[in-house]
Amino acid sequence: MDYTLGIDGSDRTVAGGTSILLVHPSTGETDRIDTNFLRDDTDHFLVISTRTTAREVRQKLDYYDVDDSRAVILDTLSVERGYSRRSSDSVHYVSAPDDVAGIVEQAERFFDEYDGKLRVSFDSITELAYYAGEDEAREAVERLVDLIEEHDAVALFHLSDEVHDEDTETGYRDLFDVVVDLDVDGNVEIRD
Repeated sequence: MDYTLGIDGSDRTVAGGTSILLVHPSTGETDRIDTNFLRDDTDHFLVISTRTTAREVRQKLDYYDVDDSRAVILDTLSVERGYSRRSSDSVHYVSAPDDVAGIVEQAERFFDEYDGKLRVSFDSITELAYYAGEDEAREAVERLVDLIEEHDAVALFHLSDEVHDEDTETGYRDLFDVVVDLDVDGNVEIRD
């Protein structure tokens, strides 16, 4: 099964099982890239948000005109910020922002409950590393990449290029099938 990449107007396709790394500056236009990726050619999508709350994710989807009836959101931050957490069929929470096992478990649950064309947005590796540490974040990302491949889905993982050391960033670039570089001016370069 192939998916339209949907990044920056590209009509390029990628095979199911593909994980994509979005490398961006801290001030980059990641919401635009993310919502373009989620908008089309999908039956259901999972947003794993380590950077914003479920409410903020819904606002982003609404602002960029993405059909949120297909969305499942995993909010890792509301507990840290002391916000109320009401789980539903489309919004889930983990016990803490560094609960990497809980994040992977919720992703597995998503794949168990939905079929068809499935997309995942992971925003962001950088924030998960802030809370859980670089090693734990890397392990969680590797497990998620395996799940994407196993379930013939596609995923977009965010990574800030201003935070991680060069070896860490290179390690992530090598892990992914496709790398999308977003510069400070909003220009996009897609590399295999």
